Amino acid sequence: MSLPRILAIMGSGETAPTMVTTHRRLTSLLPSPVKAVVLDTPYGFQENAPELATKAVEYFKTSINVDLVVAGLVRLHDTHIAADPVAIERGLRALSDADYIFAGPGSPTYALRQWSGSSVARIMIDKLTNGGIVTFASAAALTLGKATVPVYEVYKVGQDVQALDGLDILAAIGINAALIPHYDNTEGANHDTRFCYLGEARLQMFESLLDEDTYVLGVDEHTGLIIDIDAATATVVGNSNVTIRLRSDSFVYPTGSVIPLSLLQTPTSLLTGSSEVSSSHSIATTPIATIAEPAQANSLDAALAESIQQFDQAMQQRDALAAVRAVLSLEQSMQDWSIDTLQSDVLVRARGTLRSMISQLGDAAIGGVRDPREVVAPFVEAMLSVRATVRAEKRFDLSDIIRDVFASLNIEVRDTPAGAEWSLPTG
Repeated sequence: MSLPRILAIMGSGETAPTMVTTHRRLTSLLPSPVKAVVLDTPYGFQENAPELATKAVEYFKTSINVDLVVAGLVRLHDTHIAADPVAIERGLRALSDADYIFAGPGSPTYALRQWSGSSVARIMIDKLTNGGIVTFASAAALTLGKATVPVYEVYKVGQDVQALDGLDILAAIGINAALIPHYDNTEGANHDTRFCYLGEARLQMFESLLDEDTYVLGVDEHTGLIIDIDAATATVVGNSNVTIRLRSDSFVYPTGSVIPLSLLQTPTSLLTGSSEVSSSHSIATTPIATIAEPAQANSLDAALAESIQQFDQAMQQRDALAAVRAVLSLEQSMQDWSIDTLQSDVLVRARGTLRSMISQLGDAAIGGVRDPREVVAPFVEAMLSVRATVRAEKRFDLSDIIRDVFASLNIEVRDTPAGAEWSLPTG
């Protein structure tokens, strides 16, 4: 069978639950067993590179039911560490033989330096020309265009904004763009970390360094753009949007949008109104439901916040079953996100929250989560009925005995024109 020619770009979440459906859909288009390879160069400089590769393999095996081979191309050349030529040739051969190539997190600068002068870009272009699926996400996605942002150097080190030469794989399908993943990032909270941590001001500086005919193609977090070269379409999948940014003009396409490939190749038609897509929030054709992602929390942070809210509400309402559901939901979210290669302290925080929830449920098991008033109400109401009867019969001695019993149980009884009212002590 002839292989499809597809370039899949993911803004983030490439090994998260949000992209499982997309990976499954893409790999289902290939002969079985799928020959899939993870290109591990972008994170090859990290001490935990083997662990990240193992997580990717586990994710594909567990969630996608595909055996992923590790290319082992963590270093192709360097000035102070000799690369293994045998390992390099073995990794390049694995890429050439693969039907599905996947690359994700790490440093785009490191990846570009290692891939420079190698056949990596040529192999990717060959897949898009002759058949195969290339899925680049996060740091790897940054290298796809004509220019690449050195994200870590700018955001973490304070280096001036630069436009590095990218692999320009997009040019092979007629797209002249700089790719920006993590386009809608909000990690900065009180400072602007959109546009892959650049923020608006630095993105404008980056744009000023681009050729006049090179535009910015932004892909939000936990969102993908599936470019089907044979169908000449680009479908937005996942949780959010893809943006075509022509300097001061941005054209946003939500998940489910199907964009003509010709629009990505000639985006200036958006400015003249001659495009099939005439407004900045349009869907070009009918959404493709088969690769749309199910609605869900787009990060473990979001799942953690949701579980905390559900648990606290359940405890306030004294709903034991709902509290247990919140605990189980958080535990499942931790399991689902445990093999995500995105590194942060959220798993530690989630584990601490889970232990706290279990502790609270333990206390509730001793004291009970039901409202004490709900438990004793039938008995109190029955005795108040007896008291009302004996008072009506003017048998105040019996009425006083009932009152004294209530007092000994710390149940306060008040006689009102509407009848007797009672309350339990608080605390």
